[in-house]
Amino acid sequence: MNISYDDKADLLYIRLDDTAQEVVNRRLDEDIVLDIGKVVSIEILDASEHTTEPQGIVYELKKTAA
Repeated sequence: MNISYDDKADLLYIRLDDTAQEVVNRRLDEDIVLDIGKVVSIEILDASEHTTEPQGIVYELKKTAA
């Protein structure tokens, strides 16, 4: 998983699966685009309008016991 924020473009990008694959873009609304293969990523345009501090987003990955 990778989450990045581009402050110049005000773009929040959430990549859920890093494997190479063909994807289809589906626009949910004017500012949110899903890249769908299996859900690969979520792109949020004008991110500062959808969250208070996109540049300060912190994420945590938790592994479950096998």
